[in-house]
Amino acid sequence: MSDWSHRHILDLATFSLEDFNSVLELANRFKDVPTKGTRKLPALQGRLITTLFFEPSTRTRSSFELAAKRLSADVQSFTPTSSSLSKGETPIDTALTYVAMGADVLIVRHSSTNVPDQLASYLDATGSKTAVLNGGDGLHSHPSQGLLDLYTLAKFFNPNNPKPEAIKGKRIVIVGDILHSRVARSNLWALTACGANVVLCGPPTLLPYEFADFVNAPPPGQSHDPVAKRGQITIFRSLKEAFKGADAVMTLRLQKERMRQNLITDLYQYHYEYGITHESLKWCKQKVPVLHPGPVNRGVEMSSALLEDTSICLVKEQVQNGIPIRMALLYLLATRV
Repeated sequence: MSDWSHRHILDLATFSLEDFNSVLELANRFKDVPTKGTRKLPALQGRLITTLFFEPSTRTRSSFELAAKRLSADVQSFTPTSSSLSKGETPIDTALTYVAMGADVLIVRHSSTNVPDQLASYLDATGSKTAVLNGGDGLHSHPSQGLLDLYTLAKFFNPNNPKPEAIKGKRIVIVGDILHSRVARSNLWALTACGANVVLCGPPTLLPYEFADFVNAPPPGQSHDPVAKRGQITIFRSLKEAFKGADAVMTLRLQKERMRQNLITDLYQYHYEYGITHESLKWCKQKVPVLHPGPVNRGVEMSSALLEDTSICLVKEQVQNGIPIRMALLYLLATRV
């Protein structure tokens, strides 16, 4: 992928349609690696990939580490509980320690917004060749999750040729806590870039009307939108109205810690109004796929019966697709170093 221009991967708002196509095309090549003779490729042999996860993660961290190993890279993991953070070291100084050890790519996950961006800016200013890959920061961005969701949908709609155009014109419904979701934000940039029309659905406390204009202007610090024409974003409060004409549904984890902020009154009421079940999916025009980035609160965002219905629930496919997508991202960054 000689046309790949990104030094770091921080936010999907910076991706062009060609960038999305490059990632999906490469991921589709890597998808077959585990089923063929060898489980490893020598593509990143001798490269050092470091995971700096300052907040808990199961899927993202494990997926990145497995992706790196399948490309024959060396993998170095950071554990906050046994680090110098307890002695007062800052996250940036911690990261720079691993840069000094020779890390080619730092995968950074942090509960505060813009920590990966700040680190990338510092590395660029000092002339470092180390690349930064955002593994999820605050309420801002989760690029690899947005990309694996895009790939999962593209592969569902066109199994033999899962390119961005596979979702062009599709009506994709995202339900739940949009306000606090970095996954939703990354999906909005990715899906609209590929021509999908996104419908957001949730209560006013978790879905302000301002999200209808989310992709209408580049984020702060970005001079222009690399996508000439995006799909539209609309908002509905009623699940029944949102599901009319839907081609796919994604529901997001309801963060129970938000209950302390009085943003919702009752989990049972929330499930009644916004929980996804086989019954509520009958409002869609046809049999549609259902996605969830995980972890799932059974009986809240979706019913257990739906979660276990592999004929339409793509949660397992999302987890599986995370590996080739992250292999693609690591390859694109590490081979530029």
